[in-house]
Amino acid sequence: MVTERRLLACAAVLLIGISPAHGQTRADCERQYTPQRAQEGKDVIWEPIEDSMVGRMLEMTKVTAADKVYDLGSGDGKIVIAAAKQFGATGVGIEYDADLVEHSRCLAAAEGVAHRVTFIQADIFESDFSDATVVTLYLTPRVLLRLLPALLQMKPGTRVASYSFMIGDWEPDAAIDSFGDGSVYLYLVPGNAAGAWTFRKTNGTESFDAELEQTYQKIAGVADGSPVVGSLRGDELTFGFLQGAEKVRVDGVVEGDRIVATVSRGAASAKYVATRR
Repeated sequence: MVTERRLLACAAVLLIGISPAHGQTRADCERQYTPQRAQEGKDVIWEPIEDSMVGRMLEMTKVTAADKVYDLGSGDGKIVIAAAKQFGATGVGIEYDADLVEHSRCLAAAEGVAHRVTFIQADIFESDFSDATVVTLYLTPRVLLRLLPALLQMKPGTRVASYSFMIGDWEPDAAIDSFGDGSVYLYLVPGNAAGAWTFRKTNGTESFDAELEQTYQKIAGVADGSPVVGSLRGDELTFGFLQGAEKVRVDGVVEGDRIVATVSRGAASAKYVATRR
């Protein structure tokens, strides 16, 4: 007589034997399903990023094992898989096409990184990727423009790499231009420094006011009655202005409604804390 326990054991063996990821190679995954260039998707057609650019893209964003890399519209999963295999990062791919998601999972298992990556079948416009430290994109300009508000809401300093296309009128912080393999544009999500601020010396009574205007990472406005020129690199703020004939440089970190800064005048410098008015 075959016991219930033996039946369950046999069923488990059979399930392992037919598991799509068990012991398979990349060639096995490709035989099961091979995506076709220019196949239709929800918002874009699928085109793979050139293999030669994947590593350069991840190096440009300085991916490490401490990072969580999201690829929005992850396709065959090659960027997320490379981030895990080559850099030890944790990766998440969000892809609308269910067949591509299953194919990516198969490839991740074949490459030995299934424990470090997750592929989610979902709409990127309805997905939460706010815990990313790195975001990679290969999307059309129209789709990138729709994503722009969500990207700008991410934690300051988050690195965003877009393959082939720039993101709206947001100027990249760096770029790789390659005529044969495409281009990559790197963006650092800026903090929010716009507004009216009062800078006060931490161990004195000196202070000055600044009205800062912000366009992405670029800073303008007026400080102590003089024009301001500056920039943000994540939450790190730098700007300069004149007090009379003296050049003043401000280097600080934006922390919500305050800025902790070093204010330099010639060879002298002092600590200031600014509060948003």
